[in-house]
Amino acid sequence: MAVFEGSFSESVPFLKQPTNLDGSLPGDVGFDPLGFSEVFDVKVLREAELKHGRIAMLAVLGWLVQESYTFPFFDKVSPIEAHDLLVKSGGMSQILLWTSFLEIFGGIALFQTIQGTRYPGDFSFDPLGLSAGKNEANLEKYQLAEIKHGRLAMIAFGGFAHQYFITKQGVFEQLGNFKPIPGFPEAYFGP
Repeated sequence: MAVFEGSFSESVPFLKQPTNLDGSLPGDVGFDPLGFSEVFDVKVLREAELKHGRIAMLAVLGWLVQESYTFPFFDKVSPIEAHDLLVKSGGMSQILLWTSFLEIFGGIALFQTIQGTRYPGDFSFDPLGLSAGKNEANLEKYQLAEIKHGRLAMIAFGGFAHQYFITKQGVFEQLGNFKPIPGFPEAYFGP
């Protein structure tokens, strides 16, 4: 006999299962500790999660490529210094302009999602034909992989940036030459 009536979330077993998270979307395991799904439409939240996940996947790739490769005729700089150089040179203004332009189309797509004429995150962009003519199980597998990879990339990018701010080392440099956080005792993993 349960202490509280109702079902509990699979992801946070001591919290109630959010009523709007019924498991119908890939990757939905009832994780909503702040109750956003009770206030906002779940399709809008999924659209935002997919957009941020896709951007984070590109950002993680860009961070790692920038650390490991330098284009000819450019100086080798850290990712944070590269950001500051783009701001000073005006390159970040161009990125803001084109991102704003793309957001207009994202807003149109969001209205279609709210109206129910479009699946969240589906821009019908599939140049490799991974979802065309495939069975529903494969499509769900790809959708689940995308949402999981996006969630991991959002956490990874935050980790990359904070790790650089604290240690002043890049990701690959930190892996090859571990430097503990200043002011904290070194961790000991021996028996």
